[in-house]
Amino acid sequence: MTKLLFVQASPRGAESQSIQIAETYLGALRGDNPDLDVDAIELWEVDLPAFDGNKAAAKMNVIVGQDQNPAQKTAWDQIVGIANRFISADRYLFAVPMWNGGIPYRLKQYIDLIHQPGLLWGLKPETGYFGLLRNKHATLVLTSGAYAQQFPSPAFGVDHHSTYLRDWLNQAGVTEIDELRFQPTLLTKDPSGDLEQAKRRAVELAHRHGRV
Repeated sequence: MTKLLFVQASPRGAESQSIQIAETYLGALRGDNPDLDVDAIELWEVDLPAFDGNKAAAKMNVIVGQDQNPAQKTAWDQIVGIANRFISADRYLFAVPMWNGGIPYRLKQYIDLIHQPGLLWGLKPETGYFGLLRNKHATLVLTSGAYAQQFPSPAFGVDHHSTYLRDWLNQAGVTEIDELRFQPTLLTKDPSGDLEQAKRRAVELAHRHGRV
């Protein structure tokens, strides 16, 4: 059975256009895959611990191969538990609005917690970083108020949004990535009509993905 992790990075719930488009995609994908196992993370509702001093020390001890003291081991076990939920998925669906050219800070906190040595990546002094995830697929649903790929940048914003997510996923070993964009959401003559077009593209992409 295929497991899909649905990561919701907007705090707006049903009002979020990125979540609406992602749910449209997911509904169509489920139609083709009735046995799809979906695990949803609402990042503004779930408890995300601070990446504090014990967690930072535990991370460095993993990198250099040193033992953890009791506080560091407790901190690392907490990170492993959060990361394993991500690692266990076969597919990822992200609903991510653009905030100030980048991603919402709650998603950044989540990434900072799970993107750890020995879990999502390794490092070789001779060749650099390498990803530990294998045979994963990600679909990114990206929205932004003023930025659009066809608009001049930086006048209408800069894309540290899709680029950050792609670079992070690539470093973790996820190279099969699709995008669904609704950009811009505000500077358009027909916001509701354009949203419906984005939802139709979401259905089309889900059907192209077919059986998963």
